[in-house]
Amino acid sequence: MAGNREFFNRRLHSLLGVIPVGLFLTVHLIVNHFATVGEEAYNKATGFMGNLPFLLFLEVFVIYLPMLFHAIYGLYVAFTAQNNVSRFNTFRNWMFVLQRITGVITLIFVAWHVWETRIQALLGQEVNFDMMANIVDNPAMLWFYIICIVSAVFHFANGLWSFCVSWGITITPRSQQVSTYVTMVFFVLLSIVGIRAILAFV
Repeated sequence: MAGNREFFNRRLHSLLGVIPVGLFLTVHLIVNHFATVGEEAYNKATGFMGNLPFLLFLEVFVIYLPMLFHAIYGLYVAFTAQNNVSRFNTFRNWMFVLQRITGVITLIFVAWHVWETRIQALLGQEVNFDMMANIVDNPAMLWFYIICIVSAVFHFANGLWSFCVSWGITITPRSQQVSTYVTMVFFVLLSIVGIRAILAFV
């Protein structure tokens, strides 16, 4: 019984990491990328997202609750997993370790980012270009954002690889190797989108 629950939790954790959490990350970075076009374009894009129908329902049940489960169970996995890079120094073992490290970094970042934006919005502050520009005006905060964005994207991209394996999409060694290349290219491309977006506020 406990084994079935563990299997279900791991599958759910994997699924929620891709849909909706990973999908939200991708959309969020693409929307932020409008900042590279200019302040007006960014404010218009975020304004559209902020005025979606049933926004509170979407945020709570499609973003925050799935993210909370993924984060809590992810911490459990991270701190109970047996890392064996010292014994088996292979690429996949290193990806395993980096997945856990970037997961913790991403969790800290998401909590901080929600406080700086969504909570402040609830307190009456407008979430717009100027808000983000003020946040990253501090060089230390800018580097914090860059490191955390890259960590979040890596966590998602590498998680996609694990998702394909655990859900039986990539079974053979060849398909897993191809999946590695595809997810790493995705990591690089989405990281560029995220970094360009945050630098546009400087």
